[in-house]
Amino acid sequence: MLPDRVVTGSVTIEQGVITEIAEGDRVLVGADDCTGDFVLPGLVELHTDNIERHIEPRPEVDWPHLPALIAHDAELASTGITTVFDAMRVGSIHGGKGRYIDYARKLADELLSAQAEGFFKISHFLHLRAEICSETLLQELACFGPEDRVGIVSLMDHTPGQRQFRNLSRLKTYVSKKRGMNDAEFAAHVENLHGLQKRFGRKHEAGAVTEAARLGATLASHDDTTAQHVDTSSENGAAFAEFPTTFEAAAACRTKNIAVMMGAPNLIRGGSHSGNVAAKDLAMADLLDIVSSDYVPSALLLSAFHLAELWDDLPRAVATVTRNPAKAVGLDDRGALRVGWRGDVLRVRRMAHTPILRGVWSRGNKVS
Repeated sequence: MLPDRVVTGSVTIEQGVITEIAEGDRVLVGADDCTGDFVLPGLVELHTDNIERHIEPRPEVDWPHLPALIAHDAELASTGITTVFDAMRVGSIHGGKGRYIDYARKLADELLSAQAEGFFKISHFLHLRAEICSETLLQELACFGPEDRVGIVSLMDHTPGQRQFRNLSRLKTYVSKKRGMNDAEFAAHVENLHGLQKRFGRKHEAGAVTEAARLGATLASHDDTTAQHVDTSSENGAAFAEFPTTFEAAAACRTKNIAVMMGAPNLIRGGSHSGNVAAKDLAMADLLDIVSSDYVPSALLLSAFHLAELWDDLPRAVATVTRNPAKAVGLDDRGALRVGWRGDVLRVRRMAHTPILRGVWSRGNKVS
């Protein structure tokens, strides 16, 4: 799978790097013969909540972090993801059932240490989800430095009544299931979030933009809903928009040269579970650039083949989960099969409408 076409050929990887791509049907001595299968670049994941699912498998259950991180890494490798930006929330709320405690710095230390020790199968970076409506965002961001592999800072504003949670009934269903809130507790939670936005919203947004620059991280917006939201994202310097909730916002991103990222579950299910714009509709309108697995790691590869059927263009579809996300965050050594680039490679067979992953190599080492 080359960036613009599919050919029959071979890929040679030496010392973790692609050293040759040759067209033709010759099978080199000692090579893995992938006859009948696609050979694709490894998937690049910019936003996954999967790490939080491993460290908190059920509400209020704190799982030991190192085994959780190793399991998370192995799961992603098994789905074809060879580069991941692990999403961690920064910004805490200390009171009530809607509380969120500070965990990102400690988890990041453990993750970076495990990576340095060679415990992981794939490449990990940090994605700090900056919760604007919180009490401690700037203090928590200040604990990170340029050495921490922070690749993305995304601006999150989960104030009820706007963006992802314009529909309060959907928010109530979500937090009631996750936090077990009754009606009175939910009303207090909403009131508290509105108060936090009023007190900290502008200050935290401006501060997070400054911190992203200090960390050398790519800035992303989140859940933009209106053209005005996109204008603000553009002024802040956002390189890509995570999950715009309306056609209007996605179209506005195109005029501002902001890449549009949508969730693979939305695409595969045919619509958003939150009632927002369908990823399929954006794809058909040429308003979809990047796909994220979001909360289902295995959905990323499946989404590429799903898009290939919509567009009748497999290389273009594969780029939404490989080269496009890598480009959005400034990684110029992965996301395509090119000489001199990382030897991150997948072997995939298509059966009916489903891609079957048959091998994963990270820097030339088989990891799944």
